[in-house]
Parts: sequence; C-alpha cells; structure tokens
Amino acid sequence: MKAPSLTIGIEEEYQIIDPVTRELRSYITQILEEGRLTLREQVKAELHQSMVEVGTEICRTPAEAKAELIRLRRSIIDLAARNNLKIAAAGTHPFSSWITQEITPFERYLGVKQDMQDLAQQLLIFGTHVHIGIEDREFLIDAMNVSRYFIPHVLCLSTSSPFWMGRNTGLKSYRNIIFRHFPRSGIPPAFQSWADLEMLVDTLVRTNSVPDGTKLWWDARPNWKYPTLEFRVCDVCTRVDEAVCIAALFQAIIAKLWKLRRDNLTFRMYPYTLIEENKWRAVRYGLDGKLLDLGKQEQQPARQLIRELIEWFIADVIDELGSRKEIEYAFQILEGGTSADRQLATFERTGDYKDVVDQLIRETSEGVV
Repeated sequence: MKAPSLTIGIEEEYQIIDPVTRELRSYITQILEEGRLTLREQVKAELHQSMVEVGTEICRTPAEAKAELIRLRRSIIDLAARNNLKIAAAGTHPFSSWITQEITPFERYLGVKQDMQDLAQQLLIFGTHVHIGIEDREFLIDAMNVSRYFIPHVLCLSTSSPFWMGRNTGLKSYRNIIFRHFPRSGIPPAFQSWADLEMLVDTLVRTNSVPDGTKLWWDARPNWKYPTLEFRVCDVCTRVDEAVCIAALFQAIIAKLWKLRRDNLTFRMYPYTLIEENKWRAVRYGLDGKLLDLGKQEQQPARQLIRELIEWFIADVIDELGSRKEIEYAFQILEGGTSADRQLATFERTGDYKDVVDQLIRETSEGVV
C-alpha cells in the first residue's frame, strides 16, 4: 500500500460585516465578481449572501498553507474594503439574526433551501474545513474510523462561536449545535471498507435521498471530488495561526495512523456514543472542560489530553513533517484560550456585542495586513 501524500488544503468561511452597524451584510455577489479576477476559483459564494468562502491551493506543508491563507485573507479583506466592508472570522456572528439573511441565488443553494427549508436559513455558521491527501481508499476509510477519536480534542482548540442572535449561549461552539440539525451530520459512523461506504451512498442516491456523496455532512468525510479526508468539525479560526495549527494537527494525526498501519499496528476504535460524548463536552466547555480518556475510562482536563495528543501520540511524526512550529502553537492556545474565550472576555468587560465584532475584525487581519 502506497503512503499517503498528506497534502493540505484549507477552506475558510468568513463573515461580511458592515463597519457602521457591525451586522452581517449581504454582499457576496459583488465581491465574487471582483474577486474572480484575482482569485479565480479560490473564492466562492456560500449559502448566505453575507458569507464568503476561500480555499487554498494544494499545499505540502503547514508553512505553505499559512502563506496561502495570508494571501487569501489579505485579498478578501482588500476586496471588502473597496466596498466599505469588513471581514471577520468566527463560527457565528455575535448578534445578527439568521431570519433576515438573504440566500445566495445560485441553483445549488436554492436547492438546499428547498430541501432543508428553515434549517438552511438558520445555517448562518462559519467553519474551517481541512483536507488531508490520502490516495488509497482503504486507508482513507481506516483513517476516518480511527481519527474520529481525536475530533473533539481538535475542536476544543478551534471554538469561536459562543454567541447566537445576541445571546451568550453558554457553549463554546454553538455552530456545531446549529449544524447538528442537518441530516447526515455529526461524528461519522464506522465503515468496514470503501465498498461499505459506497453501498451506503448508492442506497441514498437510488432512494432519492441525496444526489451524490457530497451531501454527507459528517465532521470527517471522504471528499467526493478529491482524494482527501476532509475534517469539517472546526469553527472558523479567527487568527491565521490557529487555522494553520489545526491543519497541522490533522496532518500529523493521519501521518501517525499511516505509520501504525505500515507497521501492522493500529489505534483502538472506540464506541461512537463515547466519541459523541467527548464532542458534546468540547462544544459545551471547550478547553475549560474535561474529556473522557477512553483508554483509562476516566475524565481528564481537556488541556491535559490535548498535550498528551501532541507530546505522546504524534510526537514522533512532527519533525518528519517539519511542522513542530505550527503544531506547538497549540500550547499558546492552551495558555491564552480560544477565540470563543477571548470573545467572552471582551463581552464581560464591555457588555457590548459591537466591541466583540470589532475584536474579531482586528484578529482576523492579524499578521495579514
């Protein structure tokens, strides 16, 4: 079996903000027209007009991905500025309402609105999607099955959606709660083989449940267009360094799983329900909670288990990948908190959601402009 390429691709969904009201602004079609001239296919519309998505080229290292993200963020921030608008990266907007948002009038999104009705309208959420190149389909399924265990750990580092419609939800990643309303979402089921997955998709297609495998919206899924495993669980990261850290972690986890497989070893697969329990804890408490150590069958502080993931599980592949700097940024997140923690601190200090939006705009452009 050939080793995976472990290439990295990152997609980020940004909020388009009116700098006066600090509310979301429906403006993507205008930004798209201008953006296509410079960014071509790397800038895309999303379901809502107030959202813009970018995607990196295929990158070999986290350092390459960082350079790409900086270039893309700078371009989108410049495009928005030409239209007197701002860009912010957070899993939810602190106070804008989903009820008043315009759906992008493209056939694909009007179809989602038709299928999902109010669930589509409510999907005013923004994520980071990380693609890791895995060409062998059987190893891809194996990697998806096992990497589910670590999804809550990485989610803890990315939380950026504590507010929803002008309310402190008490959760660190409310975005995941909103997305959970969609069918075929959440932690993926385990599969025996690629044929097992294909059988599921064929059945769904034959019964007019989905047109194809792109409508599987799990937290990790095989991408139906590219030979990648796509991790979709993370809130969009406010700072570039956070996004790159998360991509580097997913790459290292897959590299470690390949190494185990090559040596005829594996990481134990744990019950879906217990992984979902850990995901709930990540959504609710982020870094401040406890996760289940399923090997020991006890709970431990999330920060401790994330340190173990880095210092024990993936330690031997980090230097081979050349990503120590990017991965060890996680220790800064453990120390200083996530975007959700910073947003909550700002609101506690000022009591003003507009101050939170201003902070998000500033942090989104940190190290970029």
